[in-house]
Amino acid sequence: MRPVRSWAALASVGLAVSAATVATTGVPAAASSSARSMLSGSLTPSVERSKPLGRVASASQVSFDLVLNLRDAAGAQANVKAVSDPGSASYRHYLTDAQWIERYAPTQASVASAETWLRQAGFRVSGVSKDRVTVSASGTAAQVETAFGAGLAYYKVNGQSVRLATSEMSVPASISGIVVGALGINQNVATAAVSGAGAAATQSSAPATSRFPSAPSAFVTAPPCGSYYGAKTATVTPSFGHGYPSTVPDEVCGYVPSQLRSAYNIGSATGKGVTVAIIDAYGSATIAKDATEYFKTNDPTNPFSTAHFSQRDAFPFDDESLCSASSWLVEQALDVEAVHAVARDAHILYVGAQDCVNGLFNAEQNVIDNRLADVVTNSWGDTGGDLLDDIATRTAYDDLFMLADSTGMTVLFSTGDDGDNFNLLGVSAADYPASSPYLTAMGGTSLQIGANGQQTGVLGWATGRSFECTANFVAAGVCSSSELNTWLPVSFDGGSGGFTSYNYVEPSYQVPVVPSSLALRNEYIIGPTPTRVVPDISMDADPSTGYLIGLHEEFMNGTTGYGEPRYGGTSLASPLMAGVIADVDGVAGADVGFINPAVYALDAQHGAIDDVLPGGKQAELRTDHAYTYLGPGATGFLISFRELTYEGTITYCDATGNCASRPNTLSTAKGYDSMTGLGSIGRDFIKDLAAS
Repeated sequence: MRPVRSWAALASVGLAVSAATVATTGVPAAASSSARSMLSGSLTPSVERSKPLGRVASASQVSFDLVLNLRDAAGAQANVKAVSDPGSASYRHYLTDAQWIERYAPTQASVASAETWLRQAGFRVSGVSKDRVTVSASGTAAQVETAFGAGLAYYKVNGQSVRLATSEMSVPASISGIVVGALGINQNVATAAVSGAGAAATQSSAPATSRFPSAPSAFVTAPPCGSYYGAKTATVTPSFGHGYPSTVPDEVCGYVPSQLRSAYNIGSATGKGVTVAIIDAYGSATIAKDATEYFKTNDPTNPFSTAHFSQRDAFPFDDESLCSASSWLVEQALDVEAVHAVARDAHILYVGAQDCVNGLFNAEQNVIDNRLADVVTNSWGDTGGDLLDDIATRTAYDDLFMLADSTGMTVLFSTGDDGDNFNLLGVSAADYPASSPYLTAMGGTSLQIGANGQQTGVLGWATGRSFECTANFVAAGVCSSSELNTWLPVSFDGGSGGFTSYNYVEPSYQVPVVPSSLALRNEYIIGPTPTRVVPDISMDADPSTGYLIGLHEEFMNGTTGYGEPRYGGTSLASPLMAGVIADVDGVAGADVGFINPAVYALDAQHGAIDDVLPGGKQAELRTDHAYTYLGPGATGFLISFRELTYEGTITYCDATGNCASRPNTLSTAKGYDSMTGLGSIGRDFIKDLAAS
């Protein structure tokens, strides 16, 4: 295999982030000139623009949010620390939305200047956010190019076509101190961090019959599988070897709510009086009906009616093809049913964004600006976005998260299901928004629950997969007849997302806990500045120790109906933690808000957090219907041997076949580690965090 370009070479083509631009908010000062001021950070790294697809047509419509500077960003950051640090005199003395806006938001005069410029440039201004951080506008691509002094083109990024500026953008010098950039001119396509059949559910072949996306293609769990971890075992034939045992557990069929409550020591906490908002793209016509059926069947003493479920969808939905809209219906079911599993009396508000591009920010802003919930869970992110997202994107989200933190809301994000994303991008980079220091980044574990609901083990989630070469694999051309009845080479199948940030200095809550070897992992690119590391903490995510969910699916015979598949991913970890935090709020009798400083402080408190350590050579055997991987018409089953806490090689290949391999950079270790963060919640987590 030929190696991809070295880090030094990548730096020369725009991957490097200047140490001078690294700040707590990631917001550098704009460069200035006599007539125009450059919007520093508005040009995405050139590695993202390495696969051009052609210019954007001049008449194409472009919608964006002009992002404005806070009047007192340093004060906003200081306030977050003051209200969330257990050692502060202001701990949990939250501001109201109005107080935050009065102290830190852009001034009315700044907003007026921005609106005036937008209209003079020919844009239609459609509104100003309640927090005054963004001004929504739209116009043609030609108007954008003229107003911001940069061309627009399409590029292929992670298999998708996105619009990006071809050079750094600029604005008139008269408003340079007001404007950070424009969210949405550079497109980011968020993906759901859900994992099941080796990939997220695919778009159904059936046309949508309503304003909701059509049902996703069904994932049908195949036997044998166990009702708990180790309930069924199998002797591996032929022997897999490599130091792994010859007898291993079959995967679980999917944990049910009572098992998760028991394993995580939820006890009598129910989250009563607390509202959890779930933000995803799109919506489902059957989400409440499916959840009602699911809990009636799998958790009858916990009816879904106690969730007092409500749903807000941003109709009309758009960009459904770009966003694989049907796959988001799996995410929705997983999120809703995971929250209710561990927070039985919490109210659940589902918020369906218009799309997976700008729509998700608008949904997040609506929930936080209007304080629609106490806890917000987000099981999505931009792959490698910590490195690739522009300054406007990160500033808009970070300012929104600071508002949430200052007013007592808890915001959670999944870290993704592809480790450090090297296999997808050819570079190591954390997802965004998970890398923001103003939220809790949720990593993943492989949770082992025994016959009596007890936690019998927990590993960091990173799976290596080897298929057995069977006759149907030979027929599909996956392996040859000479390899029949042998194990094929092991490859990385997915794992807890995480890495070290290129943009955020190490937050104070991480300084005494995170090893310097992790905080300085990007030193040779950005200089000797310790930076944020994700994840913060983890919960169950491995799809083979995943959660049974209920939703409408399209089955192989073309019919659509209710099914109960097993899914996982850090998409599961985030709503599980959201439910746990709702329980904490209920026990505390108040909102615990931004939890990171308190949770990192609990790391030294026995019983609050369970350290996740290397587990040695452990594995599972998994059986899948052949059509799951080989497509319609494939018959029979496929057997895969699954190495748990995979530490083997990870490979990236570009479009030309140029490939590189290197060991997995994420691993478990004593104390804070790069795969699970602090670890997983312990038996006293709810009690101790409520009392902190």
